Amino acid sequence: MTRSVNRALEIVYLLLSDNSKKGWQISEIAENLKLPLSTTHRLIGTLIEHKLITQSIDTKRYLIGPRWLEIGLLQLEKMDLRTIARPIMERLSYEVKESVYLSIPDDYFSFPIERIDSPMKVRIVENLGERIPMNIGAPNKVMLAHMASSKVEEILTKLLQTKEERREFLEALKQIRSAGYSISVAEKTEGTVSIAAVIKEFDNQVAGAISIGLLSHDLSEKRVAELSNAVIRCADEISARLGG
Repeated sequence: MTRSVNRALEIVYLLLSDNSKKGWQISEIAENLKLPLSTTHRLIGTLIEHKLITQSIDTKRYLIGPRWLEIGLLQLEKMDLRTIARPIMERLSYEVKESVYLSIPDDYFSFPIERIDSPMKVRIVENLGERIPMNIGAPNKVMLAHMASSKVEEILTKLLQTKEERREFLEALKQIRSAGYSISVAEKTEGTVSIAAVIKEFDNQVAGAISIGLLSHDLSEKRVAELSNAVIRCADEISARLGG
């Protein structure tokens, strides 16, 4: 039973591993996981039965199923961080007239769990739940800047190929930690800017990051100062309510 569960989970993790891929053929799944085709077919049948994966009618490829969304949404409702942060994020978005995001770390990745859209007609909209490598984007960098050095080293060794890249990245993290916020320009989406500050829990551990997303043509030194001060203030308020 344990072996079957492990193999079924490996299929799920494989389907999650490439956001750009529009589904997997059963032969690809079997080949990647080095499983017999018959075993793969049996496991997929069980996962489909429980709506954990689904098959496209058009392409016959397999995708993550709707049950995970249901599970995720139920879990999100239980998260104190999201509950505490949302009203503060709403206030921040109204104040700065930009979209505001809440992200949490997950091993070598992060993902946004809450979003308040800008009240303006032209605005930045990023997808909730999208996994983003920890070396990309302002929210991730500001979280890394406040993590334990051993954890940072582990993450950067996984994500950056050379010692020189890691050395330069660590220098950038020092500057972020000193400034109290991080800013990224067009790192994930062309024409956009993100400004982020870290959220900490009662034990001074990183709980997440709050960020403001805006169009790059709206950027100026004055605007950066305004937004960085605002996002730090809100991150500190959330941290205080978490006991950080």
